[in-house]
This record gives sequence, structure tokens and C-alpha cells, in this order.
Amino acid sequence: MLSLRNLLAPRRPMRSFALVDNQGICRALRQSAHAPQGFGWIEVQQSSLSWLNSPLPASAQVAQATPCMRLPRTLAA
Repeated sequence: MLSLRNLLAPRRPMRSFALVDNQGICRALRQSAHAPQGFGWIEVQQSSLSWLNSPLPASAQVAQATPCMRLPRTLAA
């Protein structure tokens, strides 16, 4: 049974990330709703196991958008 919270607050979509070392070699893949913490994680359009231990294709990287400041949401009384 679905809860009311699931209907009113949909989940964030899953995003794909790759961990790239200094030489541009893909060391790990991850899917998450939020960006992983740490140095070297970049967002990719999709993930492929064939990228592991090989250079990440230039076409795989998602263009980085400038982060916008989120305003706190207020509840109506």
C-alpha cells in the first residue's frame, strides 16, 4: 500500500556518477539521488561497466551547471 507521503513527495531521480583518477581512468561507478562526497566524482549521462579501469569517454560527462541557491521552503499556515 502506498503512503500519502509517497504520493505527495515523489523521490528524486537517480543520477549516475563516475570516480576518475588523476590520469582520467574510471575507478568506480555509482548511482545516487545526490552527488557523492569527495574528490574525483563527476556526473555522467549513463554508466557502463566497460569504463572501469579504462579512460572515461569524453562524451559521457554531463555538462556541469552552476549550482543555484535554494531558498528555504515555508509552510502555509
